[in-house]
Amino acid sequence: VQLQASGGGLVQAGGSLRLSCAASESTFSTYHMGWLRQAPGKDREFVASINWSGLSRYYADSVKGRFRISRDNAKNMVYLQMNSLKPEDTAIYYCAASKGGSWSNVDYWGQGTLVTVSS
Repeated sequence: VQLQASGGGLVQAGGSLRLSCAASESTFSTYHMGWLRQAPGKDREFVASINWSGLSRYYADSVKGRFRISRDNAKNMVYLQMNSLKPEDTAIYYCAASKGGSWSNVDYWGQGTLVTVSS
């Protein structure tokens, strides 16, 4: 499965962005999908995930209530709606696919999209 992330950019604090991730294969629908991010000088961290059916979602505490993950299996797409952005959300955001739902054992990575939040 190839993953292509897009939608990053520069936004002011308090603004919104929507990230998209396109998958190359219909088997996408059998994977848990997630977004992880890596800020400058920091380790990559989990942001949000959604199970194959879309019925279960998980979020890092730092983004709960501000970000929402969704997926459209008919279009092989996963999205991350980011609202009330903060400067500390600045990072490269990666979409990822995991058959088993473990984000320490990712099967496929997208190439990353940069989100910069100015204060």
